[in-house]
Amino acid sequence: MTKQVTVSARIDVELRRKLKELGIKPSEVIRKALEREVEERLKLQLYEKVERASEIIRRVGRDAWIKAVRESREER
Repeated sequence: MTKQVTVSARIDVELRRKLKELGIKPSEVIRKALEREVEERLKLQLYEKVERASEIIRRVGRDAWIKAVRESREER
């Protein structure tokens, strides 16, 4: 079983009443929202890393990459 921690959020009484009335469990909504946010942030981080790598690749140039690939093939 994975370890878990408790996270709390303050909401107004009216919102809590509506959630209860509609049968919505705040813990499920909060959990899903946090999972989506983490996923989005991870995607953004990955995108930023790809952008930085792309800049480096462009600076090195196509011919240098071709040469490096060919040399690495010859080493095997």
